[in-house]
Amino acid sequence: MAKKSVEARQRKREAMVAKYAEKKAALKAAGDYAALDLLPKNASVIRLRNRCQLSGRPRGYMRHFGLSRNMFRDMALQGKIPGVVKASW
Repeated sequence: MAKKSVEARQRKREAMVAKYAEKKAALKAAGDYAALDLLPKNASVIRLRNRCQLSGRPRGYMRHFGLSRNMFRDMALQGKIPGVVKASW
């Protein structure tokens, strides 16, 4: 489990990216790079980090499911992810 402060920081960044998305796109289209520099750094999409929705783990993230490898394995073995079965041959 990630620390609650790290998860809160991530949510804050996500909100700021959403808030400034239209303004940032308009400034990029206009080519006004000086005004882009004045926007907050956390308004940049590149500062976001993919994290597991359950545990907040940043590593081993599976984009298709939104989970880390550990949570994915636990949920798949419990049958909580539809269509996912353990391989056997």
